[in-house]
Amino acid sequence: MSGTPSSAPITVSIRREVDPTRIAEATAWVQTGVNLASAHPGFLGSGWVRDGEDSHHWHMLYRFTDEAALDAWEASSERAWWLSMGEGFVRSERTKRRTGIEGWFDEPSTETISVPTSTGATTVMVAPSPPRWKQAVSIWLGFFPVNLVFTYLMSPVPGWNGLPIWLRVLTTTVVLTPIMTYWVLPWVTRTLRHWLNR
Repeated sequence: MSGTPSSAPITVSIRREVDPTRIAEATAWVQTGVNLASAHPGFLGSGWVRDGEDSHHWHMLYRFTDEAALDAWEASSERAWWLSMGEGFVRSERTKRRTGIEGWFDEPSTETISVPTSTGATTVMVAPSPPRWKQAVSIWLGFFPVNLVFTYLMSPVPGWNGLPIWLRVLTTTVVLTPIMTYWVLPWVTRTLRHWLNR
Protein backbone atom coordinates (compact mmCIF):
# COMPACT_ATOMS: atom_id res chain seq x y z
CA MET A 1 0.00 0.00 0.00
CA SER A 2 1.39 3.38 -0.95
CA GLY A 3 1.56 6.54 1.13
CA THR A 4 1.97 7.06 4.85
CA PRO A 5 0.43 4.29 6.98
CA SER A 6 -2.87 5.26 8.52
CA SER A 7 -2.86 6.20 12.23
CA ALA A 8 -6.54 5.28 12.61
CA PRO A 9 -7.61 1.95 14.13
CA ILE A 10 -7.93 -0.68 11.42
CA THR A 11 -10.20 -3.72 11.34
CA VAL A 12 -9.59 -6.90 9.35
CA SER A 13 -12.45 -9.23 8.44
CA ILE A 14 -11.63 -12.71 7.20
CA ARG A 15 -13.89 -15.37 5.69
CA ARG A 16 -12.36 -18.84 5.66
CA GLU A 17 -13.63 -22.08 4.21
CA VAL A 18 -12.68 -24.91 6.59
CA ASP A 19 -12.83 -28.68 6.14
CA PRO A 20 -16.15 -29.58 7.88
CA THR A 21 -14.74 -32.93 9.04
CA ARG A 22 -12.07 -31.19 11.14
CA ILE A 23 -14.17 -28.79 13.21
CA ALA A 24 -12.45 -29.58 16.53
CA GLU A 25 -9.00 -28.91 15.08
CA ALA A 26 -10.20 -25.72 13.38
CA THR A 27 -11.76 -24.45 16.63
CA ALA A 28 -8.51 -24.97 18.54
CA TRP A 29 -6.53 -23.42 15.69
CA VAL A 30 -8.70 -20.27 15.54
CA GLN A 31 -8.50 -19.84 19.32
CA THR A 32 -4.72 -20.16 19.16
CA GLY A 33 -4.65 -17.39 16.57
CA VAL A 34 -6.75 -15.14 18.83
CA ASN A 35 -4.40 -15.82 21.75
CA LEU A 36 -1.31 -15.04 19.69
CA ALA A 37 -2.77 -11.82 18.26
CA SER A 38 -3.94 -10.63 21.69
CA ALA A 39 -0.35 -10.72 22.98
CA HIS A 40 0.87 -8.57 20.09
CA PRO A 41 1.39 -4.77 20.54
CA GLY A 42 -1.50 -2.66 19.26
CA PHE A 43 -4.12 -5.43 19.46
CA LEU A 44 -7.59 -4.03 20.30
CA GLY A 45 -9.80 -7.13 20.14
CA SER A 46 -11.13 -9.92 17.97
CA GLY A 47 -13.95 -12.40 17.52
CA TRP A 48 -14.98 -15.30 15.34
CA VAL A 49 -18.21 -17.01 14.39
CA ARG A 50 -19.39 -19.88 12.17
CA ASP A 51 -22.39 -19.70 9.83
CA GLY A 52 -23.94 -22.74 11.55
CA GLU A 53 -23.17 -25.84 13.58
CA ASP A 54 -22.13 -27.87 10.54
CA SER A 55 -21.00 -24.94 8.38
CA HIS A 56 -17.58 -24.89 6.74
CA HIS A 57 -17.61 -21.07 6.48
CA TRP A 58 -15.92 -19.27 9.37
CA HIS A 59 -15.74 -15.49 9.91
CA MET A 60 -13.07 -13.75 11.96
CA LEU A 61 -12.72 -10.10 12.92
CA TYR A 62 -9.73 -8.47 14.58
CA ARG A 63 -8.67 -4.87 15.19
CA PHE A 64 -5.36 -3.06 15.74
CA THR A 65 -4.56 0.49 16.83
CA ASP A 66 -3.14 1.45 13.44
CA GLU A 67 -1.83 0.09 10.16
CA ALA A 68 1.77 -0.16 11.42
CA ALA A 69 0.72 -2.40 14.33
CA LEU A 70 -1.39 -4.55 12.00
CA ASP A 71 1.45 -4.86 9.48
CA ALA A 72 3.83 -5.89 12.27
CA TRP A 73 1.42 -8.63 13.40
CA GLU A 74 0.82 -9.86 9.85
CA ALA A 75 4.60 -10.04 9.21
CA SER A 76 5.36 -11.73 12.54
CA SER A 77 6.87 -15.21 12.84
CA GLU A 78 4.10 -16.18 15.28
CA ARG A 79 1.40 -15.51 12.70
CA ALA A 80 3.39 -17.29 9.97
CA TRP A 81 3.69 -20.37 12.21
CA TRP A 82 -0.01 -20.21 13.09
CA LEU A 83 -1.07 -19.97 9.44
CA SER A 84 1.12 -22.94 8.55
CA MET A 85 -0.69 -25.00 11.19
CA GLY A 86 -3.99 -24.37 9.40
CA GLU A 87 -2.86 -25.40 5.93
CA GLY A 88 -4.30 -28.89 6.30
CA PHE A 89 -7.90 -27.83 6.82
CA VAL A 90 -8.30 -24.22 5.62
CA ARG A 91 -9.43 -24.52 1.99
CA SER A 92 -9.74 -20.83 1.07
CA GLU A 93 -9.51 -17.39 2.64
CA ARG A 94 -10.86 -13.93 1.80
CA THR A 95 -9.59 -10.90 3.72
CA LYS A 96 -10.74 -7.26 3.86
CA ARG A 97 -9.21 -4.31 5.68
CA ARG A 98 -11.53 -1.55 6.85
CA THR A 99 -10.71 1.89 8.18
CA GLY A 100 -12.25 5.34 7.88
CA ILE A 101 -14.79 5.62 5.09
CA GLU A 102 -14.24 2.16 3.54
CA GLY A 103 -16.98 0.47 5.52
CA TRP A 104 -19.53 3.02 4.29
CA PHE A 105 -19.72 1.26 0.95
CA ASP A 106 -21.44 -1.69 2.66
CA GLU A 107 -25.13 -1.67 3.48
CA PRO A 108 -25.69 -0.23 6.98
CA SER A 109 -26.18 -3.06 9.44
CA THR A 110 -25.57 -4.15 13.00
CA GLU A 111 -23.60 -7.38 13.27
CA THR A 112 -23.03 -9.72 16.19
CA ILE A 113 -19.87 -11.73 16.66
CA SER A 114 -18.90 -14.46 19.10
CA VAL A 115 -15.82 -13.59 21.13
CA PRO A 116 -14.20 -16.63 22.80
CA THR A 117 -13.24 -16.04 26.44
CA SER A 118 -11.98 -18.22 29.27
CA THR A 119 -15.54 -18.58 30.58
CA GLY A 120 -17.21 -19.32 27.25
CA ALA A 121 -18.34 -17.26 24.27
CA THR A 122 -19.62 -13.71 24.64
CA THR A 123 -21.79 -12.13 21.96
CA VAL A 124 -20.92 -8.51 21.20
CA MET A 125 -22.41 -5.96 18.84
CA VAL A 126 -20.47 -4.35 16.01
CA ALA A 127 -21.67 -0.79 15.50
CA PRO A 128 -23.58 -0.02 12.30
CA SER A 129 -22.31 2.36 9.65
CA PRO A 130 -23.11 6.06 10.15
CA PRO A 131 -26.37 7.33 8.60
CA ARG A 132 -26.15 8.22 4.91
CA TRP A 133 -26.69 11.93 5.55
CA LYS A 134 -23.70 12.02 7.92
CA GLN A 135 -21.62 10.24 5.30
CA ALA A 136 -22.65 12.84 2.71
CA VAL A 137 -21.84 15.75 5.04
CA SER A 138 -18.42 14.28 5.86
CA ILE A 139 -17.53 13.72 2.20
CA TRP A 140 -18.62 17.27 1.33
CA LEU A 141 -16.58 18.75 4.21
CA GLY A 142 -13.51 17.08 2.77
CA PHE A 143 -14.20 17.57 -0.92
CA PHE A 144 -15.27 21.24 -0.95
CA PRO A 145 -12.07 22.82 0.43
CA VAL A 146 -9.80 20.49 -1.56
CA ASN A 147 -11.67 21.20 -4.78
CA LEU A 148 -11.70 24.94 -4.03
CA VAL A 149 -7.93 25.04 -3.44
CA PHE A 150 -7.26 23.02 -6.60
CA THR A 151 -9.47 25.37 -8.64
CA TYR A 152 -7.61 28.45 -7.35
CA LEU A 153 -4.24 26.82 -8.02
CA MET A 154 -5.16 25.89 -11.59
CA SER A 155 -6.83 29.19 -12.58
CA PRO A 156 -3.56 31.04 -13.36
CA VAL A 157 -2.16 28.09 -15.38
CA PRO A 158 -1.92 29.20 -19.04
CA GLY A 159 -4.57 27.58 -21.19
CA TRP A 160 -6.40 25.92 -18.29
CA ASN A 161 -9.58 27.99 -18.61
CA GLY A 162 -9.58 27.46 -22.37
CA LEU A 163 -9.76 23.66 -22.05
CA PRO A 164 -13.10 21.92 -22.69
CA ILE A 165 -15.04 21.57 -19.44
CA TRP A 166 -15.04 17.75 -19.65
CA LEU A 167 -11.23 17.76 -19.76
CA ARG A 168 -10.97 20.11 -16.77
CA VAL A 169 -13.39 17.93 -14.79
CA LEU A 170 -11.51 14.77 -15.81
CA THR A 171 -8.17 16.24 -14.70
CA THR A 172 -9.65 17.51 -11.44
CA THR A 173 -11.17 14.13 -10.51
CA VAL A 174 -8.06 12.16 -11.50
CA VAL A 175 -5.88 14.38 -9.29
CA LEU A 176 -8.27 14.78 -6.34
CA THR A 177 -9.63 11.21 -6.00
CA PRO A 178 -6.41 9.70 -4.58
CA ILE A 179 -5.86 12.77 -2.39
CA MET A 180 -9.37 12.36 -0.97
CA THR A 181 -9.06 8.58 -0.56
CA TYR A 182 -5.65 8.35 1.09
CA TRP A 183 -5.38 11.58 3.06
CA VAL A 184 -8.42 13.85 3.30
CA LEU A 185 -11.26 11.40 4.03
CA PRO A 186 -9.32 9.35 6.61
CA TRP A 187 -8.47 12.63 8.38
CA VAL A 188 -12.10 13.82 8.21
CA THR A 189 -13.45 10.52 9.57
CA ARG A 190 -10.93 10.55 12.43
CA THR A 191 -11.80 14.16 13.28
CA LEU A 192 -15.57 13.53 13.17
CA ARG A 193 -15.47 10.01 14.62
CA HIS A 194 -17.51 10.82 17.76
CA TRP A 195 -20.16 12.67 15.76
CA LEU A 196 -20.37 9.98 13.07
CA ASN A 197 -20.84 7.16 15.61
CA ARG A 198 -23.10 9.06 17.99
